[in-house]
Parts: sequence; C-alpha cells; structure tokens
Amino acid sequence: MGLDAPSEEDMYKCVHCGFCLQACPTYLETGLETESPRGRIALMKAVNEGRIGITPSVTRHWDLCIQCRACEVACPSGVPYGKLIESTMSQVNSRREKSWTTKIVSNIILKRIIPHRNRLLLIIKFLRLYQLTGIQKVLRNSGLLNLLSPYLSELEKSAPQVPATILETSGQTIRAIGVKRSRVALLSGCIMPLVNGPEMEAVIRVLTRNGCDVIVTQNQVCCGAINSHMGDLQTTRKLAKRNIDAFLNSDVDAVIVASAGCGIRMKEYGDLLRNDTAYASKAQTLSSLVKDIHEFLAELPIIPPKGHLNYQVTYQDSCHLSHAQRITEPPRMLLRSIPGIKLIEMDNPSKCCGAGGTYTITERDFSLRLLDSKIKDIDKTQASIVATANPGCVIQLQYGIKINCHNRTVKYVTDLLDESYSSESTV
Repeated sequence: MGLDAPSEEDMYKCVHCGFCLQACPTYLETGLETESPRGRIALMKAVNEGRIGITPSVTRHWDLCIQCRACEVACPSGVPYGKLIESTMSQVNSRREKSWTTKIVSNIILKRIIPHRNRLLLIIKFLRLYQLTGIQKVLRNSGLLNLLSPYLSELEKSAPQVPATILETSGQTIRAIGVKRSRVALLSGCIMPLVNGPEMEAVIRVLTRNGCDVIVTQNQVCCGAINSHMGDLQTTRKLAKRNIDAFLNSDVDAVIVASAGCGIRMKEYGDLLRNDTAYASKAQTLSSLVKDIHEFLAELPIIPPKGHLNYQVTYQDSCHLSHAQRITEPPRMLLRSIPGIKLIEMDNPSKCCGAGGTYTITERDFSLRLLDSKIKDIDKTQASIVATANPGCVIQLQYGIKINCHNRTVKYVTDLLDESYSSESTV
C-alpha cells in the first residue's frame, strides 16, 4: 500500500520463464525456487492478491536477496527487479519486528550516523585509534570478543584498516593539468572519503591529469543507497534532495561517482522522486549528469598513461556497475591501456562477492558463502592484484584474501591508473 507499494505493472511483467535462475547468486547457492528472483516475485504477487501476508517466513526470502540485480540483465521481459525488491523491502520495513542487529543497523547506523558526516567521522576516528593503539590486537588475542559474541568477533575482523588521509568536502576546486577539457563535481559519498581517502585522492589526480577541473562539492551527503537497500526510502529521499540542492548549484558538465552503488542510486534519483512536485524535474536533471568514473574516462576519452606496471590483474565486476548500470567494458579498457598490465579474466567475474551494502552485516553467513566462491574464482587466475569498482567489494575481497592467507592486493581501477601516471616521469 501507499507511495512505495511495488508497481503491479512491473510485478506482472514476470512470466516465470526461469532465465533469471542461473544469474541469481542465492538460487545458485541453495537451489531453492523461493531464493530466486521469480520465486520472490511470486511471493510479491501472492501478497498483492491477498493469498498470503507479509509474515516472517515470507520476508525471510526477500531478506536473503542481495539486490545484486544480475537477474535484470538475464530477464527477456525487462522486469525491473531492483525497483520491485526495493519497494517490497519498504513495505516490510514498516511492518515487521526487527532483530537486535537490524535495529542497530536501521535505527542507529542508517538514520543517526551515516547521514551525518561529523558523527560518522567521529566513529571512524575511534576505529583508527582502536587499531593504532594496540587495543585491537589485545582484544583479539584475549578471545574476549569471541566469548561475548562470535558474530561480532568475526565481523570485527573484517573491518577495514582506517588510513590517516581523509578527503575533505569543503567545496574545494582542484585545477586541471594542461588543457582544460571538462569541469566536474565529485561525489565523495559517506564511507569512501573516510576509509578510502587515499583512493579518492587518486581519483582526483586521474581526473585532473585528464584535463578536468574537479569540485569536491560542499554540503553533499550520503547518496542514500544503503538506506534504500534496507527499505528506508523516506531517509533516502531526504538525502537525495540534499544532494540535488548541493550538486545542481555546481555548474558542472558531469557529476563523477567512484562507487558503483552510489552511481546507480544517483542515476535513479529521477524515479525515486518522480512524485515530488518540487524535486521531480531537478532529480531528473541531476541523474542525467551522473557518470561513473570509468564510463566518464572512456567517453572523454582518457589520455593513455605511459608508466609501466608489471602486474597480473584480474577484474571483479561490481554488481551495481555491471548489472544495474550495464558498464562492463570501460574498466577493462582502462586496465588494458596501462603499459605492462596483463589482464586475466576470472570465471564468473560478474557473480556477486557477497558484500551487498549492509548484507554482509545482516546476512553474514550467506555473505561469506558467496565470498568463498568468489575467492576460489580469483585463486584460479593466480593474479597478484584484484581490481574492482565499489568500496563494499573492496572491503569484502580484502577480508576474503586475508582469511585465506593469500599474497594479493585489492585495488580500484583508478588506483592503477594513478600509479601509472605517477611513474611516467621515470619512463
């Protein structure tokens, strides 16, 4: 019911042909119809028709969906599954009794921390202090956390190492190197500027090296992707409006996004705010300006880097880049443009790694099952570097490599471009 009810038109586009089955990571892991896109849509239809209710047993099947949207690529009927599951989770979110983990994620992290940069920054600073002072090492060696909660102990081990560098969002402009080709704004996002500060600075260097003035827009906030995955569309809309106000005042040719999940969320602001008379048109305008960093560099086109990197690299397709945005070739083209890089394709490069925003927290066991499958595919390549395009994937893959004691590094594609550009002076 209400504004965020799943669209009947979209729901009944599904003819249950089964093409989605072999694309769905949860179906492939379980073999269960109810853990497939068509099975979940069948449950949506049953609720819509009044044959069943939104019960815990029904919502469990929707919860287990990682929202990777691989089914959309496979679907011959054009079912917009991402919109359907997002709307469905909105209905679920307003009805069910939440577990303690879900309450922490939805009520504290999503509503009171992530939308507020200063609060999030404070948490990140505490995490860095925890890692640097030796408290982390002592706590891990004591086994106390494992005694209190094996779940929290395992989750703590996967936390990223917090760097000293944080990307500020004060409205600063970084000028193009050489002839100016474009003027762009950069989405910093919520997590990336704090845990991937050096990598975000690498993005800026790559853009300026390619003739772009880069504005790190002031007053921008989280894109809202994590909230929408959890069914909190009310907060998502609030965040979207704040970003629209911030970026449309920037007078830029494009809004560049270096996180796949953030990119598709912002590209779909127009649909998210379609019923808002004050913001519908502005949302469409901003969405039309949003460009994934790989997409943008390929279209510009990129100035080929000259610095030689003697690396064997395999590329992991981030779900919201390959499935939702349908961007698969540009990252590979950029990697192949780097002298010395040997790109080795893994088996199933577009199969989800299990990160899925908050999925790695709320569905930890299944997330790790998908990660284990991904690590096995990476192992077969024997590549020393795994390149990808989303912060959730980076954190997930780093953890998978760590627990398997592998000597590999996870990098963004833009990290490798930046390294090649930076070494040009030695060529």
